[in-house]
Amino acid sequence: MAMAVPNPFNRADYLLAAHTHRQLPPDGGREVAFAGRSNAGKSSALNALCGRNALARVSKTPGRTQQLVYFGLPPHEGKYLVDLPGYGYAKVPQDLQAHWQAFLDGYFGSRDALAGLVVVMDIRHPLKDYDRSMIGYAMRRGLPAHALLTKADKLSRGAAMNTVQAVRKDLSATYGDSVSVQGFSGETKQGVDELRAVVAGWLEI
Repeated sequence: MAMAVPNPFNRADYLLAAHTHRQLPPDGGREVAFAGRSNAGKSSALNALCGRNALARVSKTPGRTQQLVYFGLPPHEGKYLVDLPGYGYAKVPQDLQAHWQAFLDGYFGSRDALAGLVVVMDIRHPLKDYDRSMIGYAMRRGLPAHALLTKADKLSRGAAMNTVQAVRKDLSATYGDSVSVQGFSGETKQGVDELRAVVAGWLEI
């Protein structure tokens, strides 16, 4: 019988929420950021990654996250998962949008600890403008990105595989092998081991 693979994220815990650069933890160690449009399944993906049901709150009102939320990963000192604010459905005031644009520009431009970016997108609606812009942030910094196509259980196996292949072909044409792609389901835990392997590799844990 195959041995269960230990989950390096199962002790993840909320650390802090930052609304400005001053509130970020010291820029050392390594961190992986998660981005996704509202309702793409980002909270469910983080919960499945860590094997924790309510680590990242699954909001009934999409787009309510308005901070960078940090989760620490004991016993790995200085290793973090970072939940970026997700927009799409939310009616966000223009001044707040401008604040977040500047904050994210600065975060992606200067955060030395950032080791990779997971872009979460609904497999039924992949590669929207937001998704492409977030991947662009990572590519400009020379960081690897991973396209996580969530809610794969909503499609037939064949349709899900076809979408993964189409997204992989699209991103490969633009970015070569800098962006990896996988299907995923927070409901069935399909692809959770693959996601853990990618994130653990970037964090060197």
